[in-house]
Amino acid sequence: MPDPRATPADSRAPNQPRKIRVRCEINGRAMTLETYPVARLLDVLREQPGLTGTKEGCGEGECGACAVELDGLLVNSCLVPALQADGAKIRTIEGVAGFDVLLDGDPIPNHRLNAVQQAFLTHGGAQCGICTPGMILAAVNLLERNPHPSETEIREGLAGNLCRCTGYTKIFESVLAACRATPPHAEPQR
Repeated sequence: MPDPRATPADSRAPNQPRKIRVRCEINGRAMTLETYPVARLLDVLREQPGLTGTKEGCGEGECGACAVELDGLLVNSCLVPALQADGAKIRTIEGVAGFDVLLDGDPIPNHRLNAVQQAFLTHGGAQCGICTPGMILAAVNLLERNPHPSETEIREGLAGNLCRCTGYTKIFESVLAACRATPPHAEPQR
C-alpha cells in the first residue's frame, strides 16, 4: 500500500535523477533555476527564464550558435551541464545591450544596442540569424579583452562560430566597425 505522505519526488523510480536548484546570475539578475543536473544549459536558459536568443545550431559544440558567457568565458551552452552554472555569472545575447540603473537589485534594459550589435545591423553582418547571437557574443567577448584587435585576432576570436550564409566578410567588417566605434584609449576589461 503506497504511503499517503509520499511526495511526487518520493514516488520516482529508485535510479531516477532528482531536480536540483541552480543559483546563478543571468544578465545581471540573480536567478534560481530548477533542473536536472545534466540538462543542457542551452535548454534551461531557453525554457526557464525564456532567453530564446541563444540558438541551437548543431547540438554538438561545433558551430557556436549557442554561445554564452559563463564567468566571462565563452562556452557552447549545448555542452554545458546546468549544474556547472551553479554560482556562475552568465551573459546571453539578451544581456549584451545596455542596462541602466538598478531597481531593487535588478538591471533595467535601456534598449541601446552594443557597438557590435549596431555594427552587425549597419554592415550586414547578420543573415538568417541562427549564428548571429553566438557570433555577436564572441565578438563582444573578444573586444572586451582586446578593444582593438588585428584582423587576424578577429578571425581567431570568431573561429569557433560557423556561418553558412555570409561568407564571413560582412561579419569581419562589422567587428572592425565596432572597433572603430570604441575609443582608442579603451583598456581591456578582463
